[in-house]
Amino acid sequence: MFWCVLLLSGLGLICAEEPFNHNERVIGGYDAEHGTWKWQISLQYGSDDWYSHICGGTLVSGSYVMTAAHCILSMDPSQYRVVTGEYNMLQDDGSEQYSPVAEIFVHPGWNGELGKGNDIALLRLAVPVYGNGYVAIAELPYPEEMLPNGFICYITGWGYYDNMGSSPTILQVSPIHIVEHSICSRPDWWGNIALKTMVCAGGDGVISGCQGDSGGPLSCFTDGAWRVHGVVSYGPAGGCNQVTKPTVFTRVSFFLDWINSLRL
Repeated sequence: MFWCVLLLSGLGLICAEEPFNHNERVIGGYDAEHGTWKWQISLQYGSDDWYSHICGGTLVSGSYVMTAAHCILSMDPSQYRVVTGEYNMLQDDGSEQYSPVAEIFVHPGWNGELGKGNDIALLRLAVPVYGNGYVAIAELPYPEEMLPNGFICYITGWGYYDNMGSSPTILQVSPIHIVEHSICSRPDWWGNIALKTMVCAGGDGVISGCQGDSGGPLSCFTDGAWRVHGVVSYGPAGGCNQVTKPTVFTRVSFFLDWINSLRL
């Protein structure tokens, strides 16, 4: 336990020296209803004796999970497990499935710089997930689909719910407004590090991702279905819910060819 606290604190110190925060979590959210966001997963890091939540993610097939590339702390699959059906981190809800990771696929364009994009990875599970009423495979958007400014989506995760570093035990959810690329890429917003391959949402100083939601889904109801349009990537250092500094997600619709080439 103490080792993990040191690890997460170290990441926070690194982020404070950069213009964005690597591990996002939900601020301004509320307790989700158990079994609602069935594609949300908890990515956990550790060993057989003890694992700790480090990031969120999305179930994209019975055997594959999508998360952020920067969530991959090691390329050794044995150091991770995926928990589907997770709700309350401190108790057994009877809905969880614990899956070892068999293989890790980081996007070939990822170079460790969040502002360069390609912050996406897929994990192949050693044991496929089975339907138990609390898990579902996420629907994805159409190729290169972009949502209009102000469109309401939802961010979910177990991240900090305030700038003091308080973490919830129950999955949090919050509505969050899309900020179109032409606005998010303005100099007084995120400037040239907001790429078209990214989705911006929030920036109102009230609702945002924050430390630990990284890799988690941006879920939007489009074309008659809930679809995951984004993977939580980065936000501002020094306080997550800042005006004109929205949470930034990897835009899933620009990576469908790569995703589909792997999740067979």
